[in-house]
Amino acid sequence: MSAAAHPNCDAAQAHGVEAVAETDRPSATHQAWILATTILASSLSFIDGSVVNVGLPALGRNLHGSAGDLQWVVNGYLLPLSALLLLGGALGDRFGRQRLLVIGVALFAVASAGCAFAPSLLWLIAARGVQGAAAALLMPNSLAILGAAFSGEARGKAIGTWAATGAMMGALGPVLGGWLIDTVGWRAIFLLNLPIAVGAIALALRFVVDTPSAAKPTPLDVGGALLATLALGGLAWGLTIGSGPRGWTLTALFAVVAGATLLLGFVGFEKRLGDRAMMPLALFGSKTFVGLSVLTLLLYGALGGLLVILPYILIRGAGYSATLAGAALLPLPLILTVTSPVMGGIAGRIGARLPLTVGPIIVGLGFLLALRIGGGASYWTTVLPAIVVISLGMAGAVAPLTTAVLSSVDAQHTGSASGLNSALARTGGLIATALLGSVLAAGGAPLVHDFHIAAMVGAAASAGAGLAAFALIPNLKPEGGDR
Repeated sequence: MSAAAHPNCDAAQAHGVEAVAETDRPSATHQAWILATTILASSLSFIDGSVVNVGLPALGRNLHGSAGDLQWVVNGYLLPLSALLLLGGALGDRFGRQRLLVIGVALFAVASAGCAFAPSLLWLIAARGVQGAAAALLMPNSLAILGAAFSGEARGKAIGTWAATGAMMGALGPVLGGWLIDTVGWRAIFLLNLPIAVGAIALALRFVVDTPSAAKPTPLDVGGALLATLALGGLAWGLTIGSGPRGWTLTALFAVVAGATLLLGFVGFEKRLGDRAMMPLALFGSKTFVGLSVLTLLLYGALGGLLVILPYILIRGAGYSATLAGAALLPLPLILTVTSPVMGGIAGRIGARLPLTVGPIIVGLGFLLALRIGGGASYWTTVLPAIVVISLGMAGAVAPLTTAVLSSVDAQHTGSASGLNSALARTGGLIATALLGSVLAAGGAPLVHDFHIAAMVGAAASAGAGLAAFALIPNLKPEGGDR
């Protein structure tokens, strides 16, 4: 999944932190260093969320990976990140955000070294899983630290800077990663993380101090996290097998049924915990939040799938270098960075329903334009138009989505709602990647054919996201909401 498309979605989590007395806030200079710390830490997740997609063809060649193996290189990271994101925030509330940030960054660095020196694909996938778990620790605590260090207008500006920098990192990651793959080798893309991690840890130890909170620590929903991980793992495993060359074997069907059953068990477990759950079911008492959740799952699933298979077909089918395939994605984060603040302002004036309806439909039109991409794809006449239209549609949805999520529930649940929305975005990418087996296993004309089928599915999912917004989301504005 594109990390560049996530900062605004993730930034909402910073609004859920508790109030801090102005006298407890650090000085302006100290705040600047805290902002730098959170940007460095979060950039680990942003870069790794986008750079690996460009490296899949090289990984497959060098480590002799099948289509299913390549899917798990992506999903090995997304699975623990999706399942443990909310638990990571609760751990920070309980044991200290600075401590969990440092642990998360250090673990990410160790896992990145494990990826870089992986002797086999199994080793690489395992190390990617550790990266995902580490990202689930560092991401929510990075944002919570940022939200606690700033207040009022300064907080909004800091979060905007964090989000814009995240988009920039997501933009540069594939280009730099592609260049490293072409000149040094795919292992170098993971070594990029090490100096960033060292800098983030040094700054966190020097400038970040946990602010004492009068609120009780968030309870740890370890059982819920375990059930969510097993459920998503079962679903992803079954869908990966089912979408691959082996088709829907008994093993694939059993894994999907087991995953779905565990998912129902997770919902029952969370219901029993009530507001102590990492996913309070009270959130879904709001029709608006249900609509936003469906929209997020479908829209980010479509986008996540595209950002895995587009570089793949450009490299395998159109003969692009890894550098050019990474550069082909640049318009997406750049357009999002420039236009998202404008769309956020428009949504504040007219409400979120219209942008959240029209934006995904425009994304769907971009997917239909992608049907023109084939083996002899010209970037300027086939790839670029599709990317630009998809980017404009996403820009219409990203900022209004954040606003609508925060407005759809009461103040007690804003942190849980924004965190869950971010987890759903990753889950959408997880499911989409698990369904790409036939595309990643193909070559030549079948690769183009399967890519076109995936593009049509992406168009349908995007249109479904727009319809969910139209049917379930009232014309919310920042100061009001469906409670």
